[in-house]
Order: sequence, then C-alpha cells, then structure tokens
Amino acid sequence: MKKIDVVLGLQWGDEGKGKIVDVLAPDYPVIARFQGGPNAGHSLLFDGDGFVLHTVPSGIFRPDSVNVIGNGVVIDPVILLDEIHAIERKAGDITGRLLISKRAHLILPTHRILDAASEAAKGKSKIGSTLKGIGPAYMDKTGRNGLRIGDLLSPEFPRRYEALKQKHAAMLAQYDFPYDLGDYERQWLQAVEALRRFPFVDSEIVINRYLQDDMPVLAEGAQGSMLDIDFGTYPFVTSSNTMSAGVCTGLGVAPSRVGKVMGIFKAYCTRVGGGPFPTELLDETGEELRRVGHEFGATTGRPRRCGWLDLVALKHAVMMNGVDELIMMKADVLDTFDTVKVAVAYERDGQRLEGFPFELDEKLKPVYREFPGWRCDITAAREDAALPGPLRDYVRFIEAETGCPVRILSVGPDREAIVLR
Repeated sequence: MKKIDVVLGLQWGDEGKGKIVDVLAPDYPVIARFQGGPNAGHSLLFDGDGFVLHTVPSGIFRPDSVNVIGNGVVIDPVILLDEIHAIERKAGDITGRLLISKRAHLILPTHRILDAASEAAKGKSKIGSTLKGIGPAYMDKTGRNGLRIGDLLSPEFPRRYEALKQKHAAMLAQYDFPYDLGDYERQWLQAVEALRRFPFVDSEIVINRYLQDDMPVLAEGAQGSMLDIDFGTYPFVTSSNTMSAGVCTGLGVAPSRVGKVMGIFKAYCTRVGGGPFPTELLDETGEELRRVGHEFGATTGRPRRCGWLDLVALKHAVMMNGVDELIMMKADVLDTFDTVKVAVAYERDGQRLEGFPFELDEKLKPVYREFPGWRCDITAAREDAALPGPLRDYVRFIEAETGCPVRILSVGPDREAIVLR
C-alpha cells in the first residue's frame, strides 16, 4: 500500500508551491489539496504562459493527472468556476480529471461580506485578511452551521441556504457596514449549478482506494506553516491547519499513511498582511528584494513585506512538519547581492533565543550570520556543479542547521528552471 507524500510551505506562504507541484506532478497521477481556499495563489509558468491557481490542485495542467479538492478546502463556486474556465482555455475539458469532495465547505456570498465587515471593524488591528470569506466559512464549519458541496445534491439546499443567509444578515446588523448581495449572489447561484458537471465524491474513500491500489498521491498544501491556526504567528494566521498534520483531517488519511514530507522555502522571507516578521527589511535592501523577486501577492496584488531568511522559524517549521526534504525557491533573486544574511537566533533584552518563542514582539531582534553573495546569473544552471561556490556554501549551511537535504533548487520562474540535487 502506498503512502501519501506531502508538499507544503514552511514560511508565511507564497513560497512557490504551485511551480513545485507542477514539477513533481509527472511522478504523481493524483494530486489533492487538503486545506485553505481561494486565498491561495499558486503560480505556474510554462510554454510562455502564466497561471495562478486558487482552489484547483496544481497538477491540473498535466494531462494524465487526477486532481482532488479535499474535504479540508473551502470553496467559493464563483472563483472556482472562473478558474476552471481559464484552465480549460489552455488545457481543454477537465471534467473527468477534477474531483470535488462532498465534505468540502461552501463559501457563501454573505461569508465575504462578513469577512469585510469584521476586518473593517478591527481598524488598526487588521490581520490582513484577503477578504475572500475564508475565516467566516471556517467559523461556520466549526460552529456546525456550514453548507457543504454534498448539500447541493439535496432538495433541501435552497431552504438551508436561505436560513444561513438570514443568520448572517442578523450578524451583519451588528456592524455599520453597507452591502448589496445582488449581482454576486446571482453569479454564485449560477456557478453552483455549473459545478454540477464535476464528480462530487467521498474523497476520503477515493484517496484511500488510490493508496490501496499502490497509486502515488501527492497532497498539496496552501498558505504556509507560519500561518497555521495553532502553531503560526497567531492571531495573524489563516483559519486552517497548514502543516503536515492537516493532511490527515483535510483528506481523511491516517497518520501512518503519510509518507515523505517535502518543505518549500524561499532563499529569503516574505509576508503579506499584518503580523510579526522578525527579519523584515524596511530599507533599500527590502525594496530590492521586492523589485527583483516581483513580490506582489498572486491573489491580492498587495506588495509583500520582504526580509532575510529566518532560520529560527524555518527550523521550527521543519520540526513541526517532520520534513524529510527541503526545496529552496527563488535563489536567483539573490544573484546581485554582495552579502546575504541569515537570522540564526533572536535576541530580546540582551538574552539570546535560539528557539521560536510564543511571543513575537518589537523587542525581538534577529541575530544574523553573513555570507558572501555569488554575484552571477544562475538562471541557466540545471545541475549542482553549475552553481557558484558561495551559493553551494549557503545551501550546505541550511542543510547542516535544519538536518534536511535541499533536494530541489529553483533558479527561475519557469517549470524547467530547477536544479535537482
């Protein structure tokens, strides 16, 4: 019986998961998303075309792959349908290759309004929500009020939809927040009908049957480990478990069925929205990272905050996820820097901290180790021997500190721009 392998982000999201899943997909006939929603933005670039996937697993452009949206995902039918139309313009009909879990929860139009109203009411305490309705949808899920994909098959769905909509309207009455559901609700109801051409499945049974039949399955995470609802930089986190443990609840597989865990990280750090970011650079270096790395949100378009690699946070994420192999992204962004820094510890009130603390406040300062930059273009490299010595030293240091090998090094945005080590 096969085990399910996992690929996930180890930082604050935006690590490049879409590209890597697309690269790995030929080895995995089944790709399954296990959490998150359309707040994800997984970018792919191939054949001169760029795509951003929000809900559909990133193996969808590989013609022989089956892609499963798992029960741990929350789905906005409008966004999903728009995404499907964009995919089909490139890849043709995907009806038979996209399976949707009956247990996946729906994001209602009123969830989006609640998200916006709640965020507006927070004022300066905003968490940086993408305003896609993710949080309110997960709140209804845990509050046992939610509607699921499988409910679309019930004759009771219209009544249950109206009941939940009225419940949300009562909640919105607490806010001074004008809204109009009008057009979006009409689009939403039309999208719900259009999605019926796809198989609604008991995904936990489907996934376990694939494993039982010795078919390789890859679980694709969204967001990043430092945004995990339990172990991330709370409350500036997402609403789901983004770590490898989320595979079990998000797809319905036993812990003993989890195989290799592959963790993705950038050669530096970025973050979108509010929350602590110990290595953030508010200077010309940070601006240069943003400019060269094109660091703007794939989903929101917001400029990402940029900083040096935080090894304290990375080692914590490696531990929590049980990472077996590392994948380093965007090493090419650092091609022009004379010096590359890595935070190897924190310091607070003169005390050195080498573990990731519960409290991350403005008193916490990174302790850096400096490395010489490689000062050359690495985008044409396709093997380890072609990489400059300073970059290989940088990679070896990260391997020694984390105890994990860096198996893949990304040297450009295209699916071919990788070094397998």
